[in-house]
Amino acid sequence: MPGIDECLLEAMQLPGARGAALVDWTSGLALGTVGESPGGDPDASAAEAAELARLAAEHRAFAPAEDAGTETEPPVEDLILSNRDSYHVLRFVWTSFDSSVFLHLWLGREEGNLALARIRLGELAGRLVLG
Repeated sequence: MPGIDECLLEAMQLPGARGAALVDWTSGLALGTVGESPGGDPDASAAEAAELARLAAEHRAFAPAEDAGTETEPPVEDLILSNRDSYHVLRFVWTSFDSSVFLHLWLGREEGNLALARIRLGELAGRLVLG
């Protein structure tokens, strides 16, 4: 089971990966980063991505229709944001103690494979060891 550094390095093996981070969405702090950061500042990128993650995680409008989520798990699995030249995939990492972290993968749009990135981030999130 990979730790934070191994997980981020594995995410960077995806086609088109520009950068990856593990971020705490409650504080906006990056727990680990690798590669480039959107805007050039990994701390600012983590804080800005955390705002999006927090918005989705705390609002029940994004919960599955069959249930409204629980107090221990955010109601969403991932967020995908696209712009003219890249994709941002934010994958929530479920933990038994807090569930307040997500993986942020920044992909180049021409080289990246969004479907593959989403699948692999889900696998990484399931194997990630925190603590």
